[in-house]
Amino acid sequence: MAEVFLSLGSNTARYKHMTIALDTLTQLYGSLSLSRVYESESVGFRGTLFLNMAVSFSTDLPLADLAAQLRDIELSNGRLADAPKFSPRTLDIDILSYGELTGCHAGIELPRDEVLYNAFVLLPLSEIAPDHRHPIAGRSYRDLWQAYESDQKLWPVPFRWQGRDISQC
Repeated sequence: MAEVFLSLGSNTARYKHMTIALDTLTQLYGSLSLSRVYESESVGFRGTLFLNMAVSFSTDLPLADLAAQLRDIELSNGRLADAPKFSPRTLDIDILSYGELTGCHAGIELPRDEVLYNAFVLLPLSEIAPDHRHPIAGRSYRDLWQAYESDQKLWPVPFRWQGRDISQC
């Protein structure tokens, strides 16, 4: 079994798509560990505010199959396959890490480089895996967040899922 960490984001019908993503991930992979949900400004383009969070679970699904399933979830929720990289998203699901893999596997660079430079990835990840070490930087996600310096701003927002308030995780 591989422990998987994902980043979820949406800036189009945000609450709807984040809820659908969590429901679908639970149906496919079982119990999830969840960060709080954060709102942040778009990075790389001018757009509406995003909701972002980190999620983890364990799976025995091979990485390529996992990536295909996650892509199917995005597409079934209105994500355009040919949309520019920096554009609005109904749903964005990125694999941050898969077990202890590093380097390029199944066309996916692991760990995802955004972990180190985007606040909307690193802060939620530091909440659900504070003592895990970034396999290349060698530092815990808690330490990486405490040392993080950027003008990116994000703030926790209320979010209820399956009758549970996850804004206080």
